Amino acid sequence: MKIITDEANMNEVLNRAVDTVYPTREALQEKLASGERLRVYIGIDPTSPTLHIGHAIQLRKLRGFQELGHEVILLIGSFTAMIGDPTGKSSTRLQLTQEEVMQNAATYKEQASKIIDFDGENPAQLKFNHEWLREMRFSDVIDLASHFTVQQMAERDMFQKRMQEGKPVHLHEFMYPLMQGYDSIAMDVDIEIGGSDQMFNMMAGRTLMKQLAKKEKFVVTTKLLENNEGRKMSKSEGGFIALSDDANDMFGKLMAMRDDMIVPYAELASDLSRDEIDGMRVQLEAGVNPRDVKAKLAGAIVTMYRGEEAAIAASEAFDQVFKDGGVPEEMDEFHLEKAMPIVDLLVASGLTPSKNEARRVIAQGGVKIDDVKIPSDEVIVELGEGDVIIQKGKRGFLRVKRT
Repeated sequence: MKIITDEANMNEVLNRAVDTVYPTREALQEKLASGERLRVYIGIDPTSPTLHIGHAIQLRKLRGFQELGHEVILLIGSFTAMIGDPTGKSSTRLQLTQEEVMQNAATYKEQASKIIDFDGENPAQLKFNHEWLREMRFSDVIDLASHFTVQQMAERDMFQKRMQEGKPVHLHEFMYPLMQGYDSIAMDVDIEIGGSDQMFNMMAGRTLMKQLAKKEKFVVTTKLLENNEGRKMSKSEGGFIALSDDANDMFGKLMAMRDDMIVPYAELASDLSRDEIDGMRVQLEAGVNPRDVKAKLAGAIVTMYRGEEAAIAASEAFDQVFKDGGVPEEMDEFHLEKAMPIVDLLVASGLTPSKNEARRVIAQGGVKIDDVKIPSDEVIVELGEGDVIIQKGKRGFLRVKRT
């Protein structure tokens, strides 16, 4: 496989959306310029069935290395997800079963293939870390643990905060960085990519590679994408834009972003050139309506995942609903064969992912039937003549066809 060492291409990979490179950016640049084929990976724990555009930052960075000709791996944390990553958490994560983890991961390859290539001359590999972690003996775990101190683990910010607040820190949470660190050993990697919040876990792998494999592992941390509440976009925090969202939902969610997020999203979540991003910044500083700049960015991002035709249609549908105060001409349909509680209908139709979420949205006044806000989650949608339109929030529309 030919390795590309063009300086401009390498600089794009090493700089765009990158926060820090360990040990140094210069050392990694020198390694890339050598022409040696490197093994690069990102890991994602399947704590939810959905990937989002926050994950896409690391996936797009992985694609950058793939396009340079390097070997790339998408690692599914099928074992580590059962432990639960404590990073940034104010309380212990709920542990998942193996069955739940594998169900969540069922379509990860399909979703990730929107960004990285699993075919072609340099196909990405898909691996699962339960294949080696569940085979470890207790003596192996003890050996791994001997490379770290309690002080190293306890100094993590979220552990310090929990202890100060009198909240428990469970021993198994100390095991998480050890397990993630061992992934580097098992796959014999050269580079790991992850969000800047994952630095501690990734550096654990760097420590193990140095001590056990006598090898330098580079760590590339990427900048984090925030949601509208100013928190990291994540599956657990909510407010995320899923790679599986249809064009209308994706466009609408992007249009709902705060104005100050336009340029960061353009850099982190789009393929727009630096000149185009600089042009957006200049327009905003000059007083151009942020909505127009945001619409251009939303169109660019939707085009990446759903194609230009779908992006144009989503833009027109958005304008029809929000500019003109109408109802979109095209929307998903649900055929009602018998009377159904509104909560069940919202879940069955896909408007909400769970009954708890359906009840929450209803309690907040976010569900309407034929433009009338429903009063409670006990409403029953009856059979009758004609269709009804159910609206969830500002962007979710569903045509219920009753027979």
